Amino acid sequence: MNNKSIMKFIDLKGVGGPEVLVPQQQEIPSPEEGEVLIKVGSAGINRPDVMQREGKYAPPPGASTIPGLEVSGTVMEMGSGVSEYKIGDHVCALVSGGGYAEYCLAPSPQTLPFPDGITMLEAGGIPETFFTVWTNVFQRGKFKAGDSILIHGGSSGIGTTAIQLVREFGAKEIFVTASSEEKLNACKDLGATHLINYKNENFEAVIAEQTSGRGIDIILDMVGGDYVQKNINCLSLEGRLVQIAFQRSPVNELNLLPMMVNRLTITGSTLRPRTIDQKGAIAIKLKTHVWPLLSSRKIKVLIDSTFPLEEASKAHALMDTSKHIGKILLTTAHLE
Repeated sequence: MNNKSIMKFIDLKGVGGPEVLVPQQQEIPSPEEGEVLIKVGSAGINRPDVMQREGKYAPPPGASTIPGLEVSGTVMEMGSGVSEYKIGDHVCALVSGGGYAEYCLAPSPQTLPFPDGITMLEAGGIPETFFTVWTNVFQRGKFKAGDSILIHGGSSGIGTTAIQLVREFGAKEIFVTASSEEKLNACKDLGATHLINYKNENFEAVIAEQTSGRGIDIILDMVGGDYVQKNINCLSLEGRLVQIAFQRSPVNELNLLPMMVNRLTITGSTLRPRTIDQKGAIAIKLKTHVWPLLSSRKIKVLIDSTFPLEEASKAHALMDTSKHIGKILLTTAHLE
């Protein structure tokens, strides 16, 4: 693209509520070595975007300050050293920023072709949640067939992805928490076997009763706060707690004796600051193990709602209510 042209993007005009997300225009960026320029059709909205908007999660050094961590679209240009794609290819990508825009740069190793039969709209909701669940549940949590798992926030983008993946890979029992019967029923439809409404049930007591005191093998949590101790108390012998976010305080007083007695593993990770090579390694695993499941429609991208790019503030307002089930996506005029 020798002649520079202008793209729309969403800028953060300060820190605060959804109203700080404002449409702007700037020149389309050019890819550097190892990068692809994607004409964006769809972009996912994720909790880290909300945290960035609130001033709680700054982009890593060198990343775009434009929010947005996942996109799908069409390859328009490639930097030097990129040989696996050609102009016109349909791809989705995990990015460290820049997703809320009509054009987005992505490192080639973090870019993947669409799974067969997946639409551009659906592909925009794949990277962030699938990369996150794979690296945390399967790699750090060491999930294996026959394990039981508790997934907090079961109706979220992460939750709906995790339910389906562990179901397909042989989970024995899938416990989920959510805030309404509608959300729990959606989780059940995806394969959850034990439904806990955290508004009126104590998940620690429910799990103790339903597992006859044995506990859960893996817990995937993004709540934190007082959930941390409860999660520890819910784990089985050799159980694993995987922490991927803190919606409540990360600072807590804990009784860690159960960790020693039951030989527990407490781990967690953030995806955004990891290296391109590390994210690329996750991409390879997804293409090998998960893309066939998406292509066969054994698992799906659960889409709650879509908004035009210019209405990113409305999309964030919806996410702030936590009323959505599955993914919230932005779309551009380039959606095919």
